[in-house]
Amino acid sequence: MTDKMDKASESKKGLVKEFMDFLQTFGVIGLAIGFIIGVASGKLVSDLVKDIINPLIGLFVPGDLSTLSYSTNATLSGKQVTFYYGDFISSIINFLIIALVVFIAYKQLKKMGLAKV
Repeated sequence: MTDKMDKASESKKGLVKEFMDFLQTFGVIGLAIGFIIGVASGKLVSDLVKDIINPLIGLFVPGDLSTLSYSTNATLSGKQVTFYYGDFISSIINFLIIALVVFIAYKQLKKMGLAKV
């Protein structure tokens, strides 16, 4: 009975060791940490654009950036169609800020010799 328990314990240790080797080999832990930081910084940048940049742009354009739109009548149905391009502009600003931050981080990591090309 103890012989079976010892083998089961060894197979669990083997599985745990194999799993830890997998995590180390493929850098999964670093990837998970990077993902979590990325999600948090994405939220931070979204709030920056929504709460700081959009109102600043709103000083120069009528209304809030998120409310900018263009309305027209559809030719076939005669219904009014509205295109809300203000939110799209906000998304572009959001993307450009995130892309710039990633680029600067990559340049710094490359300078320190930590980024692989």
